[in-house]
Amino acid sequence: MQTAKIIKFDHATRILRKASSYADSVDLFLEEQDQAIPLLLKALQYAKNDDRKKKIMLLLGSFAKEEVARPLYKILKDSSQDEDIRLLASGQLCTIFRSLRTPEPLIDNLLEDLENPDAEIRTFAASALGWKGNHRAAIPLISLLYDPDPYVQQSAVSALSNMGDDRIFNLFTDRLEHGSIEQKKSILFNLWLFESRKKEVATIYRRYLRHKNPELRMDSLVLMETVSEPDECIEIYGRCLQDYDSRIRALALKYLSEVPKKNLTGLKKTFEKLLSDPDTEVRREAFKILRLCRA
Repeated sequence: MQTAKIIKFDHATRILRKASSYADSVDLFLEEQDQAIPLLLKALQYAKNDDRKKKIMLLLGSFAKEEVARPLYKILKDSSQDEDIRLLASGQLCTIFRSLRTPEPLIDNLLEDLENPDAEIRTFAASALGWKGNHRAAIPLISLLYDPDPYVQQSAVSALSNMGDDRIFNLFTDRLEHGSIEQKKSILFNLWLFESRKKEVATIYRRYLRHKNPELRMDSLVLMETVSEPDECIEIYGRCLQDYDSRIRALALKYLSEVPKKNLTGLKKTFEKLLSDPDTEVRREAFKILRLCRA
């Protein structure tokens, strides 16, 4: 008697294939939403750390907030997941929190995670808690500004900035005086989020354009355009043309090229001198802006 052939059915492959079709077509997902959501939640267990998994997480975070909150938290805490997958999970949690009917238990878990001995978990938990109005997390996150791990500090700065509380601004200005270089950089990159303090932020960026650390000067130059228009910064950019860091000289020239040429007449001699600059990029930008001035 001939033995019947048994065909092995790959359950995970079928689920992932169908999940990919939903991830590639929002219309199909919406049409079959009732069956699509549980299938996508199962697919999260099987998907590798790849773009497909990211698409599934984003889709569920947009349309299935209640159902996906716990699975996202599980990914956040799973050290076997790639760092960018865990970071995406924390970002998605942060986005959906205010839509959850009962977010308190999950907030409690994340607040506990802020004291976890694993710095990565502290980092991702801080990111997840940084949503506007989450006042419960403010003091625990402030404590992380003094965390021994620089990435945890950076995550806390970003989370506190996203809360939309102007009282944090004064704390940040204090940390700019006393924090590490890494923390100063992180704070500078988040100050522009405090829209009601725009003038004060611009003043801080101008001050840091004179800082002895070239990285902080470079960051401040990049960030000036978030709080000022180019034609408001002609004097500032002109001063940056004297900076001993060639990157800053080149970037200042690029920004000045966005200013109406009629406002650049007082800088033409400086541009001409920069044609002999030792840095190739500075010479190239000086040539470009002189050509614009003569057009």
